[in-house]
Amino acid sequence: MSQGSPGDCVPLEPTSGPSTPPNPFVHELHLFFLLGFLRIRVRGQRASRLQAPVLVAAPHSTFFDPIVLLPCDLPKVVSRAENLSVPVIGALLRFNQAILVSRHDPASRRRVVEEVRRRATSGGKWPQVLFFPEGTCSNKKALLKFKPGAFIAGVPVQPILIRYPNSLDTTSWAWRGPGVLKVLWLTASQPCSIVDVEFLPVYHPSPEESRDPTLYANNVQRVMAQALGIPATECEFVGSLPVIVVGRLKVAFEPQLWELGKVLRKAGLSPGYVDTGAEPGRSRMINQDEFARQLQLSDPQTVAGAFSYFQKDANGLVDFRDVALALAALDRGTGLEELTRLAFELFAEEQAEGPSRLLCSDGFSTILHLLLGSPRPAAETLHAELCQAGPHQGLSLCQFQDFSLRDPLHGKLFSTYLRPSQTPNASSPGSCTALANGTVHSPKQKGD
Repeated sequence: MSQGSPGDCVPLEPTSGPSTPPNPFVHELHLFFLLGFLRIRVRGQRASRLQAPVLVAAPHSTFFDPIVLLPCDLPKVVSRAENLSVPVIGALLRFNQAILVSRHDPASRRRVVEEVRRRATSGGKWPQVLFFPEGTCSNKKALLKFKPGAFIAGVPVQPILIRYPNSLDTTSWAWRGPGVLKVLWLTASQPCSIVDVEFLPVYHPSPEESRDPTLYANNVQRVMAQALGIPATECEFVGSLPVIVVGRLKVAFEPQLWELGKVLRKAGLSPGYVDTGAEPGRSRMINQDEFARQLQLSDPQTVAGAFSYFQKDANGLVDFRDVALALAALDRGTGLEELTRLAFELFAEEQAEGPSRLLCSDGFSTILHLLLGSPRPAAETLHAELCQAGPHQGLSLCQFQDFSLRDPLHGKLFSTYLRPSQTPNASSPGSCTALANGTVHSPKQKGD
């Protein structure tokens, strides 16, 4: 296939002779054609495998994006192993002999990194490797934080922009929005769907970028965002949860507590009037029936919706201390100092030596996960950093409140994220509104 040049169009009408073996990619292209993708408009010049061993495409907004394989001359794709079970996409990945990575297996990630590095530095012996560095689909309004996997080899990369310029967006498949069937139906209802693929000039890393994949990824993200005319954000996904980097912490893009509050308010429940009776420092595991009795909820759908908010153990039980803290956070009559004191009292552990009670890593991670949606590994790392300055592997009440109320960055995060109405300017950086709009600008060279 010839390289793209300005104004080129790639038809989606592949041909195969009578003697050609069945090709699953041909069937998938026919499906694209039936859905209304008649041609791909190509701009720019595709680099050779010697010029750019790695291709990075963004924004990644839909399961239709593998259509970019055509003008890229079928490079090898790096994808989640779970995508093999997705209709259409799974068949494409099998035909492409994609490099598959399991997000739950660190050994799998290491093998993929070494394989990509080997191919990228082979001097053109292997086909180009295509990454969607955002790692998941977004709504095209901004670029998610790029993951460093495509940039670990430190070789030149060619950025590729994907646009769907139809006036009505039927293709986006983001974490909130239409499901697969609705996206397929809406797109098939369009008379014609247009795809623009633009090859940007090859990006050659500086020596600093070659040594630092995160810096390299951040700089390529900004170049692509500028070309697209959209923001480059620090937002990323941890599992299915969108998070944003604030200081040394990852915080859920939107407060999940609000969703719990909506369920409870719809049931006519005021969090401040619930007598939780949780015992400080001692877990009490409850099932869904006990949860309903304690909160005096009768509607099964409401009970299931509220109960699903809390993390369950292997037996499907939740810690009632989690419930007590969540209800206190939703009660606007509870001040932040009182809330942080309650959090400490609920999760601090008795010590045999030294201070009587300290907030250890597990309790600290539980609090931040519950109140801020922070992934536990990020919270554990932050707890270890906070404890380095002291003689103990835990935080006293004073230290925990210094962090949550008086720290220059994280204290502001607590007050604006959990209590946005108490701040004079809810759109200021670090506020809940700013987080939701994707306008927070963290330091540009901050890593994962």
